[in-house]
Amino acid sequence: MNVASEFANCSPDELKELLSGGTLTVYSVARPATADIAVDRSGVLATFTFASPAFGPSSEGAEAPCFAANPVAASTTGTPGFARARKADGTVVADFSAGSGDREIKFAEVSCSPGAPVKVVKFTIKHGDWPERPDYYGTRPRSGYPLPVAP
Repeated sequence: MNVASEFANCSPDELKELLSGGTLTVYSVARPATADIAVDRSGVLATFTFASPAFGPSSEGAEAPCFAANPVAASTTGTPGFARARKADGTVVADFSAGSGDREIKFAEVSCSPGAPVKVVKFTIKHGDWPERPDYYGTRPRSGYPLPVAP
């Protein structure tokens, strides 16, 4: 989890309280280096709305998020790369790693297609500790570079 600087001193329980009535927006790859930077190159794949309270009791190291709906319909095609959690007023609280593999938010699906269901099946809160390399943050496609050729 990459917490916005405004909430850096909050405990996990305080962060969960902040998300009551907020949203969890799932984006394709190329997330910003910090939660304080606007998302400018990633497509919105799906948006979940947290209920109030946003979380139930934790179980076996995993959180129990409470959403107004789970699953939700995907809005575009893509592969989840991260999710941004916001308070009900739209203030960014944190970014979470998302997708398949060792991520904080795991989905039943590997990729999203418009109208297809997107379901959160696992949600964990880990301070820091992004699973990706730091040089991947904020990456952008570069035109003029050839695709790799198969041997």
